[in-house]
Amino acid sequence: MARRLEKFEKLPVYQKSQELFDLADVIAESLKEDSMKEHLAIQMCSNAALIQAKIAGAEGGSLYSLRMQNAVLIKLAVQDMFNAVSFASMVKINEEDYVQLMREKVEEFRLVFVEWIRGFDKSYDIPDNWAIRFDTSTPEQEKMEELMFDEDRFFGEFNEDDEDMGSFNDFDDDEEDEDKNDDDK
Repeated sequence: MARRLEKFEKLPVYQKSQELFDLADVIAESLKEDSMKEHLAIQMCSNAALIQAKIAGAEGGSLYSLRMQNAVLIKLAVQDMFNAVSFASMVKINEEDYVQLMREKVEEFRLVFVEWIRGFDKSYDIPDNWAIRFDTSTPEQEKMEELMFDEDRFFGEFNEDDEDMGSFNDFDDDEEDEDKNDDDK
């Protein structure tokens, strides 16, 4: 019985990543015996697997900054995988020259990847105080980042559970009371 595909596995970007994974696996298996074979094979296959894991991770959440963080890691994994294939060709441990074939597959993946990340919702994000999305070097720009954060939208799903878990504000008030008592002593 075939297993049911997860939602992210149906995405064109994931399907293209599977093509990259399959090609990396073929290339890794075809490397000639050499002291670098195992290292290069692991580099190719682990990066190909990382690409798929990060696509799943990006699809598992909806915050723009986290999805883009996964996208950056995917880009780096693709580059590392391609570098391993290129290096294997340079040191002549490939039975065949797979560089052009991998280059073509990477370009196919890149086009689908760009289309995929263009679909990310930029308005659904939180300030991360790392100044990656916005330059927060000035107070005006920092305020702009704070204004972009839609607190009601982000915390909306948590508000339904307030009755069950109590209010976070009550907890904060208790801490403030303890701090005041410590100061009085």
